Amino acid sequence: MKLQTIVDIKLSEWKIGYEDKILLVGSCFADSIGQMMQQRALQVTCNPFGTLYNPLSIAQALQMTEMPPLVEHDGLWHSMAHHGSLSRADKHEAEQAVSDSIQTMQTALNEATVVIVTFGTAWVYEMKDERLKVKGERIVGNCHKLPADCFTRRRLSADEIVQTWQPLIARYPDKHWLFTVSPIRHVKDGLHENQLSKATLLQAVEAISGQPSAVSYFPSYEIMLDELRDYRFYAEDLVHPSPVAVQYIWERFIEAYCTPQTRNEMTLRLKEWKRSQHVPLH
Repeated sequence: MKLQTIVDIKLSEWKIGYEDKILLVGSCFADSIGQMMQQRALQVTCNPFGTLYNPLSIAQALQMTEMPPLVEHDGLWHSMAHHGSLSRADKHEAEQAVSDSIQTMQTALNEATVVIVTFGTAWVYEMKDERLKVKGERIVGNCHKLPADCFTRRRLSADEIVQTWQPLIARYPDKHWLFTVSPIRHVKDGLHENQLSKATLLQAVEAISGQPSAVSYFPSYEIMLDELRDYRFYAEDLVHPSPVAVQYIWERFIEAYCTPQTRNEMTLRLKEWKRSQHVPLH
């Protein structure tokens, strides 16, 4: 008896190992997978700009080399290209945090042999104030709870995403690029709007990953929707995957992209990490 629709994942010809330097960027699903890798002592840099959701802001983060303008709101200084985790009450501290993130991103990108990109949503917010554009770009990585009338909201087209990412990938032919679409639903956009968004991302990734041989796609979105089609695999918010779901998707991932020897090494390294986290009762 079949109780699941299993997503067919072809074993990758290239593998991720302990010799690789890995950069993960994108939505909070990238954070989840990055944490799994860090616990297993892989060489990982994860989201130096903080969590980013739309494809154009992620691409902008990978290419940014100059300090963006900062915005003060509710007692904090923000970069509109960065997540709120880099915001600070002191402007100089905010500038330092943003500057450090740019340096970390550029170093990680230049050294990476594998770049894992997770798209979260095709919905974007564009700043109306010309002074706050980042290198001519209106699209922000995070709204930082600024008033809604500061932004115009729209959905990217698949062509916009492809036209942004293909030249970026071509600039780094020495790297393996692995794309995935986050299984996390953006219900605040509306359920129908979320489906339109995910469909746009899937169309774009299909076009991007169909180009050079060093670009591939991992179906985390499809695994969540088909293999784990049950609310017991979601967290209490009914939006994020539960720890069990993240673990399941992780296991499918390493089956496709890691050798048995690497997976065995991961098991040993995870045990070491757990021992290091143990706090004696007495």
